[in-house]
Amino acid sequence: MIDLLVAGGGPAGLATAIHGALAGLEAVVLEPRPTPIDKACGEGLMPGAVRRFEELGVTAPGRAFRGIRYVDGVTGLRAEGLFRAGPGRGCRRTDLQAALAERAAQLGVRVLARRVGEVRQDGRRVWAAGLTARYLVAADGLHSPVRRGLGLAVPAVPGRPARYGLRRHYAVPPWSDLVEVHWGPGAEAYVTPLGPDRIGVAVLTSEQAPFDVHLGRFPLLASRLPAPPPSGPGAGVRGAGPLRQRARSRVAGRVLFVGDAAGYVDALTGEGLTLAVAAAGELVRCVRAGRPQEYERAWRDLSRGYRALTSSLLWARRRPPLAARIVTLAARMPRVFTGAVNLLAD
Repeated sequence: MIDLLVAGGGPAGLATAIHGALAGLEAVVLEPRPTPIDKACGEGLMPGAVRRFEELGVTAPGRAFRGIRYVDGVTGLRAEGLFRAGPGRGCRRTDLQAALAERAAQLGVRVLARRVGEVRQDGRRVWAAGLTARYLVAADGLHSPVRRGLGLAVPAVPGRPARYGLRRHYAVPPWSDLVEVHWGPGAEAYVTPLGPDRIGVAVLTSEQAPFDVHLGRFPLLASRLPAPPPSGPGAGVRGAGPLRQRARSRVAGRVLFVGDAAGYVDALTGEGLTLAVAAAGELVRCVRAGRPQEYERAWRDLSRGYRALTSSLLWARRRPPLAARIVTLAARMPRVFTGAVNLLAD
């Protein structure tokens, strides 16, 4: 019988399968889409994520960055926080997934082109996609069909604007070895160095509009960007949202949730992949010990800092007078800002 049947072949699912294989478990991944899979993503790995992927035997390709820079999108005021425990890495989502898929294959993890469909379980096993396993791991993304099918999705809070993410690549040499977060009216723009001649620009906003409309709210940033190519790599815009997704639980019998499927606050602090790969390790530890119910507490402990800081920044973002002062406050309190950056970095 399969030990871990993993629904989803993105970074969270592959990291879970790799953790499982390294722990001596048989892991099978279900992913109907061909590898590599692209999606809207800031594509910046914090130092903690870089380290955890290396512990799995995966070296993320891309370009190193030394910290985070907040920039007022109109005035250009800056605040910088440098990492104390080594660099982060700007890495194309497709390159990261390809590296994870290669490592999983080296460890004997099978990837089957199947959808999960209906999930059934009893006290000893789970049935899905025509297969039987001891446990099913749902790593099927922000809008997890498994989470929804098991009735674990929590409705959105009425009256709270949904947030969305948009990403485009530009063929331009990075002008900084920091990830820049430009704060503008109602939106943030993230600039991540991805290689010697490529950057990624991701916009987070609660207003639905074309990418170039949002970019126009950051005149200093827009002035540094070339026109995107009419076709080919970097030409298209990827989108995702609503970003906030809540789950009633991370454990439902023998079904466990990891990555975005476990619940997501926002991309504002850039911790999604760090949490995903760390949680994948805790999930496998709990399963291997025969105590899957302990994973819920482990996930809450791992995600507490991310949830608290991200929720606090979102609270400030929803109050325009306060949001307009975020960069000013960060610049006036460099030690506090650097401390917050390093709290996220691990």
